[in-house]
Amino acid sequence: MLTYRLRLFILIIVLAGCTDSAQDLPDFITGSFQDDYNISYQISEDLWFQKPDARYHIVHWDLEKQFLVARNDSANPSQAGLYTRFDWMRFDDMPPYTWGHCMTVYDAESIEEAKQVTSPDRKNPKKGCNGFPFSRMQKTN
Repeated sequence: MLTYRLRLFILIIVLAGCTDSAQDLPDFITGSFQDDYNISYQISEDLWFQKPDARYHIVHWDLEKQFLVARNDSANPSQAGLYTRFDWMRFDDMPPYTWGHCMTVYDAESIEEAKQVTSPDRKNPKKGCNGFPFSRMQKTN
């Protein structure tokens, strides 16, 4: 019995290390923001809220490839229940904007479909988001 409990404990520790947690997320991507179109956002570990009424429930973070996948809230004005992929990039010389995001796909049928979408062109932030610029984000209080 002790061996079983020890194995179970080790398995729980290993699995806990395999999940993304808020402390693993870059500081710059969570909090309150306003983009260069004057749209306000609140972003946490599990929710991307584009005010006033679009909520995206985050189901996958890929920190290495700089994107997340979220399920569109059932009450969203469009594409309810589908999946959205948000790609991001840092900006070094664009104060007050510190990073930008691209809504790479907003109507994927599954998490896997959203993950497989071609990444935006981060070398061209003015047109690399499906022909449009990345939305530039600045932190707000």
